[in-house]
Amino acid sequence: MTLPGADELFFRPSGGAEDAAPVETERQYTAPEQKSPPETTARRKRRIIAQPDGAPKPSGRQRHDEKITVYISGPELLALEQTRLSLRAEHGLSADRGRLVREAVAVLLADFEENGQTSMLVRRLSED
Repeated sequence: MTLPGADELFFRPSGGAEDAAPVETERQYTAPEQKSPPETTARRKRRIIAQPDGAPKPSGRQRHDEKITVYISGPELLALEQTRLSLRAEHGLSADRGRLVREAVAVLLADFEENGQTSMLVRRLSED
């Protein structure tokens, strides 16, 4: 297994995203391939519901040029970390916190795109 070099960890482009060229070095991290369990009917339905046509798909494991900072509470961070560990222990899925957040955002946006006024996002924001 190889790990990223310092250039990959600390490189921040100074111009816009279109001006930035990715830094290539000898060492690149390659995630081990994971065998997926057979897809159950319930899992297939969730996948189809979560990604209707036209909805954005999560970007997954790739280099991202854009960044946002999100502040969350201690209990929210703990729940996120427990979910990450549970995915690994119970389902054999390895994902970092950023990937979990991107997946959650994709599912929420897909639900909003499909259901609009009755979406989970509208319902939850209406509670505040």
